[in-house]
Amino acid sequence: MKKILLIEDDNALRESTAELLELANYKVLTAPDGEKGVLMAKASHPDVIICDIMMPKLDGYGVLKALSGDNKTNTIPFIFLSAKTEHKDVRLGMEMGADDYLTKPFEESELIGAIESRIAKANILKEAQQNIIDLDAGIDQRVRNIHQLKNFIDDNGEEFRFQLGDTIYREGDNSNLVYLVIEGNAKTHKLDEQGKELITGIYRSDDFFGFTSFTKNIPYQEYATAMEDSVLIGLHKDQLKMVLEQNSELVLELLQLLSEDLTQIKDQLLQMAYGSVRKKTASTLLKFAEKLQEDEAGNIHVLRSDLASVAGMATETLIRTLSNFKKEGIIEIKDRDIKILDMDRLQRIPY
Repeated sequence: MKKILLIEDDNALRESTAELLELANYKVLTAPDGEKGVLMAKASHPDVIICDIMMPKLDGYGVLKALSGDNKTNTIPFIFLSAKTEHKDVRLGMEMGADDYLTKPFEESELIGAIESRIAKANILKEAQQNIIDLDAGIDQRVRNIHQLKNFIDDNGEEFRFQLGDTIYREGDNSNLVYLVIEGNAKTHKLDEQGKELITGIYRSDDFFGFTSFTKNIPYQEYATAMEDSVLIGLHKDQLKMVLEQNSELVLELLQLLSEDLTQIKDQLLQMAYGSVRKKTASTLLKFAEKLQEDEAGNIHVLRSDLASVAGMATETLIRTLSNFKKEGIIEIKDRDIKILDMDRLQRIPY
């Protein structure tokens, strides 16, 4: 039977929540304030801690800080349960290292689902840690390069299927997973205050995305969306972190890969800032041609809005420029399909 520690100063809520959890077949320990909660966590080492934020003596943030600083308790899944619903409060809790944040009032299924998810995550991490121990014991399965890392993710990650336009994750979501594209294509993008989209990355089969901090629980800083029907493998970043800690060669190779991505983003920003409309459009077409698979007729399938987002211009402006390229015999356009007829001329369009 899994053990839950509930830290809550409201007597009625503490008793009712404890009863709910006991009916769900959990063993429940309760503490009426933060100080007692810390002592009980260190003494009983529960499977999950559920903690209110606004409490006497020691608030929930103080509880999390105290337990995070102890090697015996810093891996226990921690869920905030609070009436504080402002985005800044949620983000503060997650950045401090909480695994989840539920707001009062909550649904029974929501709480049970959060607990089961955190227990499952803890089991996955234990298994991954055991794999690392086995590797250190002499099993020849070390992940030494990017190719082996992709195989590791494919073997140990969770498969996700998305249709065209499906959201993979949203800005502000918990950044638990790093994704490997198996089939299809995905994009990452930001939205400005007016809702205008800026694509920050395009990812095809065998590409990674979704990297955030390995040392802090920072939420995703952008959106990710499927550009076509896609299959992705998600690996928990804590598992990836443990693999990287054992393989310095892999760390260097991954750093090189990420630095190349940063260079491409810088080039894109410079292009948006200083390039002519024609050059921006040409460079964007070339980027998509590199990332997207052509059909049998040599066409790439891409939304005009996606092209405009990467190029950093209004969709209407991009469409006019594409029409000019078509008249000049550089490309061929039919509906959503674009076929590059003269790659050399497209590459040589001046700034």
